[in-house]
Amino acid sequence: MTEQKTSINRRSFLKSSALAGGGLMLSFTWLSAFKLPGEAGKPDVPNWIEVNGYIKITADNVIKILNPNPEFGQNVMTSLPMIVAEELDADWQKVVVEMGPHDSVKLGPQFTGGSNSVRMYWKPLREAGAAARTMLMQAAADTWKVPAEELTTNAGLIVHPKSMKSGTYGEFAAKAAVIPVPKEIKLKDPVKFKVVRSSQKNVEGLKIVSGKPLFGLDYKQEGMLIAMIVHPPAFGMKLKSFDASEALTMAGIKDVFLQKLYPDGFEQGGFDTRSFNDMLVIVGKSTWQVMQARKKLKAQWEPAGDIKDIIGGRGGKKEVIVPGELESTDAQHKKMQEFASKPAQQLRRDGDPETAFKNAAQIIERTYNAPFLAHNCLEPINFFAHVTAEKALVAGPLQAPGWSEPTLAKLLNLPADKIEIQMTRMGGGFGRRAYGHYLYEAAIISQKLNAPVKLMYTREDDMTYGIYRPMYTAIYRAALDANKNLVAFHVKGGGIPEHPIHANRFPAGAVDNYLAEGWQIPSNITIGAFRAPRSNFNAAAEQSFLDELAEAMGKDPIELRLELLQRAKEKPVGKNNEYDADRYAGILKLVKEKSGWNKAENKKYSRGIAAYFCHNSYAAHVVDLTMKNGQPYVERVFSAVDCGIVVNPDAATNMVQGAVVDGIGNAFYGKLTHKDGAAEQTNFHNYRIIRMNEAPKKVEVHFVQNNIDPTGLGEPPFPPVFGAVANALYRAYGKRLYEQPYGPQIPQQTMPDVKRKPVKSKLILNKRRAQ
Repeated sequence: MTEQKTSINRRSFLKSSALAGGGLMLSFTWLSAFKLPGEAGKPDVPNWIEVNGYIKITADNVIKILNPNPEFGQNVMTSLPMIVAEELDADWQKVVVEMGPHDSVKLGPQFTGGSNSVRMYWKPLREAGAAARTMLMQAAADTWKVPAEELTTNAGLIVHPKSMKSGTYGEFAAKAAVIPVPKEIKLKDPVKFKVVRSSQKNVEGLKIVSGKPLFGLDYKQEGMLIAMIVHPPAFGMKLKSFDASEALTMAGIKDVFLQKLYPDGFEQGGFDTRSFNDMLVIVGKSTWQVMQARKKLKAQWEPAGDIKDIIGGRGGKKEVIVPGELESTDAQHKKMQEFASKPAQQLRRDGDPETAFKNAAQIIERTYNAPFLAHNCLEPINFFAHVTAEKALVAGPLQAPGWSEPTLAKLLNLPADKIEIQMTRMGGGFGRRAYGHYLYEAAIISQKLNAPVKLMYTREDDMTYGIYRPMYTAIYRAALDANKNLVAFHVKGGGIPEHPIHANRFPAGAVDNYLAEGWQIPSNITIGAFRAPRSNFNAAAEQSFLDELAEAMGKDPIELRLELLQRAKEKPVGKNNEYDADRYAGILKLVKEKSGWNKAENKKYSRGIAAYFCHNSYAAHVVDLTMKNGQPYVERVFSAVDCGIVVNPDAATNMVQGAVVDGIGNAFYGKLTHKDGAAEQTNFHNYRIIRMNEAPKKVEVHFVQNNIDPTGLGEPPFPPVFGAVANALYRAYGKRLYEQPYGPQIPQQTMPDVKRKPVKSKLILNKRRAQ
């Protein structure tokens, strides 16, 4: 076991014996109980991160563990309580798991996102379980008059081997409740884990498959009205006037009114992104009635012009001017090309890249582009609210209740302790539900009506509202000497409205002369976190470029990556490299082995490789492409992941498999365009997503086995899928693809049975100046 000094004291580790029957309840709130990697001399943990949870034990030995984090399918409802149960030494089959309530005092922000749930909670939840176990053992020792060191525990039972005495946790719960919190505890050696590292079934699996009410759409309350909002039809527009006379005559319709989301001069929080401030609200008895009446509303719209927003945050508040232009995709492409040719912000420089490029024998330069992407969560946006003069109850799917609560309190003019936020299971998220504008809209509507209200978005409302993955572009350049050695690397990326570049990631640190630059163009089209923000584009471009570079150098694509990582390990360039070269190389070696990379029996496939580091984890995929009904089809995928200790292997495998399918779909089809500010794709009839018969037959997932504390998993497997697909398509067709999505660029003729010989990369020959 590991000796662990706790950061727990009696104020941060609250105890209560108020449970019926005299039990033990432990709750924990430690800001300093865990560390995240940060810059030297700066706080490692952002102020908004707090870790909390509850253990409840009744006298009849019922152990209940409350999950503090919102669930959108990543299975934290199971994995986080497993961590507690491991150190508590509880019988997992007898543990009851419940979703914890939102409590900004005890449970902090309860944020699900950034692949941080297990990573952030790992140490605090282990300490909570270990501390509870220590207190229960001490209670048993006091009862039996024996030293606590002579006791053992197993599956919720305390045993004294010498006297053969034994008792359940429940028997000692009441006595444990008055024992001082231990200053030091012992954490298990990971090799002795029984619950963690063993696959456990989803604790909500039965409820999901049997249709029990779990999601925001399921939430109902007696007397609840349905509200919908008519937002402007295009970014850069606002409401001029409206006529609701016909709609108000329709059955079930209660009211139509105009409401602003934020009052003038309102200071928004960092995640208070909203696309439109004007809300034309229609309220009625049923969803169908409101949908039909909404069609009869007559609204006139006009250009909004530039808008000034006031944004608060850790760096203090600042004014942001949102441009009023009615943007179109074609014009955006032209503007991005102009910006790409201008000087940009330098993000990192190693060596003398300009001289290295000047003296290079060969220069390879490629430009990669990607469009806006919509989240398209399976469960449409919705939220319930019942606001009175004294208090507010809100319920629905939300990733960051702690971030939304302060804004909600200001908008409603209510103290935070008078606001109850109930978190339902989310039908998808990955960033879309981190932005609470729809919660605020529901609450403001309810407050105005003084009635319980369920706000509903249609699929069209959500797809055209914004909070998209940004539009990106990047130019990659590599310089080779006469012996085809890589001597310089340059990446210059930009986007609308942010650039994608992570300057300190691979291959930074592996090349003597390295330059990373970024630029961005303001826009009124709103963006938000989208599964592995920025990385989902970077991996596609970078890994495609490395494949092309390997071909130009006459190297196997995996071997080139391994050579660069060996250089980064032995002679690293720079001091700010984010990745661990050994762990990065480890996933490449593992996926090479498991996929049979160079074996003859796999020659029938067009194979693509890609690997990437993000969210403190490492993921690599080998994609095997064949033909199906005359179209390219990803038949098999081999995945290797290093995310440290895997808490729940089956659930982790499912997470990787889901990321692979999600990545394939977006790589082939994902695209959102605009015309005069309006989204041209509005539903799945013209926004293509992957279909069930297009999913791979097999996604074989392998995890690196180590005892490193868990790192991220929800996002890291997603980005490299794009690059692996692009590289496989090249081997199938002999054509490099630089524009996402790839589907529209695939040649119309079918892929031949015998693969074409890949075309040679075009090289830009650098003419040396006469000396």
